[in-house]
Amino acid sequence: MTESPASAPARLIVRPTTPADRPVLERLWLLFRHDLSEVTGALPDPTGQFRRDRLDATFTDPGRRGVLAHLEPEGTPPSPVGFALVRGLDGPTHVVSSFFVVRGARRSGVGRELAAHVLASFPGRWEVPFQDANPPAVRFWRAVATDAVGQAWTEEHRAVPGRPDLPPDTWISLTAG
Repeated sequence: MTESPASAPARLIVRPTTPADRPVLERLWLLFRHDLSEVTGALPDPTGQFRRDRLDATFTDPGRRGVLAHLEPEGTPPSPVGFALVRGLDGPTHVVSSFFVVRGARRSGVGRELAAHVLASFPGRWEVPFQDANPPAVRFWRAVATDAVGQAWTEEHRAVPGRPDLPPDTWISLTAG
């Protein structure tokens, strides 16, 4: 059971995405990319959209999956509160390519519960990239890794392919499940 920010009992519902979820994911994607633009400096295109190749690939690439999280406070319909996009499910290493929780559900345990669900759903070797310039992500993913496997995880910096102008990403590696 997860407590919502208003402290009313709420249930977190986490499930794989379907094509019917695409409109909800597209709206959450804009929020995700907007939040991330503070760290990356990315701007929307002339139509107000951010790059969404990872989102689109979730619906076309068989090695990718999306997971959608809804929070259902007692007596109210569920609200979408986050998502995770993963790739590499058809290979030896799975990667969290995108992860997002809406601001109203942050610091309530929703993100850690969603991350734990994703890692448990696809046992094996995992890698999670994030930027050091995003301190909440640094703290969050280190805590998730420790929750999942204790101290049996590693962290390294890797250059962003094709982007020598960007600082290296931080990658956490672990084996779950």
